[in-house]
Amino acid sequence: MTTIDIRRADERFATKLDWLDSKHSFSFGPHYDATNTHHGLLLVNNDDVVRAATGFGTHHHRDMEIVTWVLSGELEHRDSEGNHGIIYPGLAQRMSAGTGIMHSEHNPSRDTDVHFLQMWVRPDSVGIDPGYEQHDVGDELDSGRLFRIASGTSAEGAVHLHQAGAELWGGRIRPGTQVDLPTDRHVHVFVARGTGSLDPGGDLATGDAVRVTDPEGLSFTAGPDGAEVSIWVTQ
Repeated sequence: MTTIDIRRADERFATKLDWLDSKHSFSFGPHYDATNTHHGLLLVNNDDVVRAATGFGTHHHRDMEIVTWVLSGELEHRDSEGNHGIIYPGLAQRMSAGTGIMHSEHNPSRDTDVHFLQMWVRPDSVGIDPGYEQHDVGDELDSGRLFRIASGTSAEGAVHLHQAGAELWGGRIRPGTQVDLPTDRHVHVFVARGTGSLDPGGDLATGDAVRVTDPEGLSFTAGPDGAEVSIWVTQ
């Protein structure tokens, strides 16, 4: 039986600092609710704005698949495996924490905020080697259709997840366009920007999310200004 759980933007946990405005879809850090820890394999869906010339200092992760998707601006990544790069809109990035990795994320701009999503799923196996992968999918993003950003099974996935039960899809959907959504046992639909309507589900605005379990078919129609969405499908 299909269940649909709509979570509005203003219901999210929030962390507000002088350099960071972060919204958390699930329990994260000091924000904890035993009834809101995950949806399927998705554990973290953070919607972050980092001010110019600031960022997250070097910190540690272990046994986690972390996908970063920039909506606007740029984010500079450095890690203890020697990886360094600038993540921009249309660049899919995955970091596998594995046995342990240190990394930092910094906004290199002196005058522009960076807005990005960071999403975590557990890997199939603990203790894998740390790793990093990125791939430019700007053409797909500009196409106006949905496409795979990350996948644990499909060779068509932009970046590889060490989790066979999870895929991340996304897209900038043009105004008034309807798209059919991929499905699995658990589907998490997040409207990063814009508005639209989920069928079944109803109207959604920026920052709204829908947690669907055992769907029998889903479609999304973008509103008059279009919408940028991320869709996790997991077991």
